[in-house]
Amino acid sequence: MDKGKQITGTAREKLAREMKEQYEKGLSIRAIAEAYGRSYGFVHRVLTETDAPLRGRGGKHPHRRLEGRPST
Repeated sequence: MDKGKQITGTAREKLAREMKEQYEKGLSIRAIAEAYGRSYGFVHRVLTETDAPLRGRGGKHPHRRLEGRPST
């Protein structure tokens, strides 16, 4: 896919389905953007167009402080 080339119609719909599938399988927006040679903003926009539920920032946080526990 040519970087910066406008994608419309059925090609965009197909691309959107592929990106949504990858995102739902756990790939990050950045990883998808890199794989397709597109910008983060483009992938984010395509995912919102497909009504994909977007995850919060930062991924997993295994070392989050438990509520009620004093910090060290």
